[in-house]
Amino acid sequence: MIEDDYTNQKMLPEYDFSKGVRGKHYQAYREGHSVRINKEDGTTVVENFTLEEGTMMLDPDIKAYFSDSESVNHALRTLINLIPKSAKNKQ
Repeated sequence: MIEDDYTNQKMLPEYDFSKGVRGKHYQAYREGHSVRINKEDGTTVVENFTLEEGTMMLDPDIKAYFSDSESVNHALRTLINLIPKSAKNKQ
């Protein structure tokens, strides 16, 4: 299995993340981001990425409780059923 091969590898010594900042690009990633690709022929391609309409990202502390979209939707439907009908009608 390929995933197991990657999981079992050690970090190569030439990669130094000691000055890295966790979450530095987190907000920008959520808003959309660009990736610059330098090709061997000297050209550069810029790829722009944005989240599809309707896409929602869970914060890591919330994501720890849900294994997939189905479990998130189930939890939200359960909460919706707890909202009083008068509040539902106002929306």
